[in-house]
Amino acid sequence: MKARVVIVGAPGYSGAELASILLGHPGAEIVGLFGSAKREDASETFDRVFPRFRNRLTLPVMAASVPEIVKLRPDAVFLCTPHEASVELAAQLVERDVPVFDLSAAFRLPSPAAYPTHYGFTHPRTDLLSTAVYGLPEINREAIRQAALIAVPGCYPTSAILPLRPLADAGAIARRPDGRVIRPIIDSTSGVSGAGRGLHLRSLFCEVHQQPYNVFKHRHQPEIDEYARVDTVFTPHLGPYERGILSTIHVTLDTGWDHAKVTQTFAAAYGREAFVRLCPSGVWPGVGDVRGTNFCDIGWAVDARDNHLIVVSAIDNLTKGAAGQAVQCMNIRLGMEETLGLLPVGGVR
Repeated sequence: MKARVVIVGAPGYSGAELASILLGHPGAEIVGLFGSAKREDASETFDRVFPRFRNRLTLPVMAASVPEIVKLRPDAVFLCTPHEASVELAAQLVERDVPVFDLSAAFRLPSPAAYPTHYGFTHPRTDLLSTAVYGLPEINREAIRQAALIAVPGCYPTSAILPLRPLADAGAIARRPDGRVIRPIIDSTSGVSGAGRGLHLRSLFCEVHQQPYNVFKHRHQPEIDEYARVDTVFTPHLGPYERGILSTIHVTLDTGWDHAKVTQTFAAAYGREAFVRLCPSGVWPGVGDVRGTNFCDIGWAVDARDNHLIVVSAIDNLTKGAAGQAVQCMNIRLGMEETLGLLPVGGVR
């Protein structure tokens, strides 16, 4: 029997990507699509909102309502909703024993104090912060299996944590004489879809160009530092393309570390992982190589003159950075094969 799944926030880019993945998932059936009563596309059929789904997904996009969601008897609910809306919906669904996969940042950070500073609201359900599980399977797989509420990671954090976490855990990152870590520098560029489907001046066709934004104040910074287990310097950039994130990370290695030891560390961490691809020496990741896939590609090189490591990662911000990772978590949580519905390669769905 297929798992019954519901998508709330279906009219957004992440919601549409979820719908696309789940339509081809042999173990899942989409039984409900919800948006917001305030959206002009509420009550439209999904294929009217996204014509590429014509004759494939014609369910109506209904106004979000917990009673209506529960009526559908879902085995999993995906929330592609604003942070504050996710808090309210997730709390009610968890109380009804419905597994929730939240793609907002409402439950990613364990400290309640972080939310007013980085997300502009006081968290009303701090009790759930201690029970929510951070949904990065490569570092948290066993906890995901038992979780009632899974906080799907952000796109930038996914691209940064996967390369940095093994290095931090292995003690590869150098420290200053006073004991403070020499903070890795992360320069990340995201395609325009990372800004969401809403109207933004800088996202318009004639306006978009390569530029940094939110320097020293991006809301993903604390998430990166929390789960990479190292303080970093993070600078996001907007790229003039549709989808994908490329992160270039500069790390000062501790004494005794070289290219071979870094390679061994990455191989030990990810050699058996289905969705992390380690590039051969001299080969570098690119956003075109991961477009429409759930892969994270990682490449690296070490300058032996000063133990300077450069690591580059590439993901698709809508798949491994959002919807694909959410489905990967669902597969784990519901006891399915982790790669189910996620391995087809050959272009955007």
